[in-house]
Amino acid sequence: MRVNMLKRVAVAFALALPGAAIATVVAAPAAHADGCYTWNRNLSQGTSGEDVRQLQIRVAGWAAYRSIVRVDGKYGPETAAAVKRFQSAYGLRVDGIAGPQTFGKIYELQDDDCTPKHFSYAELDNGCGGSGFSGGPLSASATREKALREMWKLEALRRGLGDKPLPVSSGFRSTACNRQVGGASDSQHLYGDAADLTPRTVSLCQVAREARYHGFSGIFGPGYPDHSNQVHVDSRRENNSDKSANSTFWSAPNCGVGN
Repeated sequence: MRVNMLKRVAVAFALALPGAAIATVVAAPAAHADGCYTWNRNLSQGTSGEDVRQLQIRVAGWAAYRSIVRVDGKYGPETAAAVKRFQSAYGLRVDGIAGPQTFGKIYELQDDDCTPKHFSYAELDNGCGGSGFSGGPLSASATREKALREMWKLEALRRGLGDKPLPVSSGFRSTACNRQVGGASDSQHLYGDAADLTPRTVSLCQVAREARYHGFSGIFGPGYPDHSNQVHVDSRRENNSDKSANSTFWSAPNCGVGN
């Protein structure tokens, strides 16, 4: 762990050096922080690559109202705006450029397996006891990737609610599990990008309202059938594998949340 911390410090220091020194660092073999991911350059509008895609996964929960951040590896205005919101939320300099401070905060938030510190794969793979994200319409690896993106959005939602805990009562469900619990045949739970939340320290309506600002295209809460004791959030707009692709549907009538 100490070695990983030294790597982080070295990379952060190098990013702050003049341009010539930065070029030297970029050319060096990539280091890895806590077995996850380390950025080796500053990122801003116009840059592209896997490092941008990894950043987008982690700031996708800072999309604008009713919007999403596309995880496409291209740093455009949409990503820059999300980075600014992330920076503002954590008291960093707000400039839309992902540099040492921004990466440092991400390192603080992420665990060794790249999940945000307040959520885990086990928590998202909890349908009928867990199945390793297998048994759904997508491959286990693709489903796991969607669950990771969902967790980073949940981390942003948690922050937006004042860092109040957000227990997940249901995440990914295999096809068999979904049938067993009576889920809809096209449920987003089948894809790993949905979570049912049962908060204890904030109201369901607070969660449903705040979720509108964190990249969730599916929100169901109080006033929607069978959601009087939970808030369902999902990322259906980003799911190109079913008929709900590119759609947004919000319904929590008792909270003033709707399409």
